[in-house]
Amino acid sequence: VQLQASGGGLVQTGGSLRLSCAASGRTFSMYAMGWFCQAPGKEREFVASIGWSGGSTYYADSAKGRFTISRDNAKNTAYLQMNSLKPEDTAVYYCAAGWVHSRKQSEYSYWGQGTVVTVSS
Repeated sequence: VQLQASGGGLVQTGGSLRLSCAASGRTFSMYAMGWFCQAPGKEREFVASIGWSGGSTYYADSAKGRFTISRDNAKNTAYLQMNSLKPEDTAVYYCAAGWVHSRKQSEYSYWGQGTVVTVSS
């Protein structure tokens, strides 16, 4: 499966963005989807994930209450709605697909190219 992340941009503190991850292929609905981010000078870390049916979600503590992950299997797309953005959310955001719903990067076999989110103070 090939993944294309989009929706990043420059936003002020407190603003919102919705990231999208479009997948190719007919097996999208079989994969768990995850969002990860990598801030400048830091390692890539987990943000949120969703199971194949959308019935199960996981969030990093930093994302709880502000971000919402969702998916539309009919459109082969996963989303990350990001509200109440903070400067510390500034990072490259990657979407990933894997067979196991997990917070671990190692469980995801397919990765998108990343989309840049910049939150100004």
